[in-house]
Amino acid sequence: MRRGSTARLIRPGWTFRAVPGVLGLFVVLGRAGAPPLRADDPAALTQEEEDRVREAQDPSARIEVYLELAGERLERFNATRQAPADASEAADRGTAVEQILSQYIALDDELKNWIDDQYSTGHDMRKGLRTLIDVAPKQLAVLTQVQQNPDRYASDYRQSLQDALADLNDTLNGATQALAEQEKKFGALKREEKVEAQEAKQAAQEEKKRQKEEHKLRKKQDQKGVPEDEDQQN
Repeated sequence: MRRGSTARLIRPGWTFRAVPGVLGLFVVLGRAGAPPLRADDPAALTQEEEDRVREAQDPSARIEVYLELAGERLERFNATRQAPADASEAADRGTAVEQILSQYIALDDELKNWIDDQYSTGHDMRKGLRTLIDVAPKQLAVLTQVQQNPDRYASDYRQSLQDALADLNDTLNGATQALAEQEKKFGALKREEKVEAQEAKQAAQEEKKRQKEEHKLRKKQDQKGVPEDEDQQN
């Protein structure tokens, strides 16, 4: 997982800025010098989660892993904020739900980094992008429902919730654009490969036909007892 991406973590007062890339696929919220959750890993991945990310070397597989991890953070966010708590736990619970939501944002940020990298290097990630376009609206629906139904901790995570919604919408828009471009690119390559395959098949058929005709000619010559060189001279 790429480190050093904590500048994209979203906090109150951030403003929109463009992320450098081949197409400028993403526009995220950013503010120079904003404090990260943790310098080493803002998403607070466990060792098992780190392994899942590292082992997913296929472009689409890595996208799917990030989506799974983000979904798990979202489930943890909901479970934590909805769990019963007494007054003495309220402050700690509010901090906890805000941190989990910030981890969710960090994972979305890593996902954007991965898509940008894979797009710029020309790797086919259409399968993963299709999965993202299917999953992201469902996560947006969860976040929107939380926003529309505030709980006792809403003041603790209100800004992060707004930022998570904006960031995920940005991810969805960028993924949609990337998929459209890759469909054009790899669709054209597929058509070229199909033409090449057809040409190779035709050439193989013609070569097979030529070899068959030569075999018939040699067989005919053997039956007549005519030397090949003499037959060619005649």
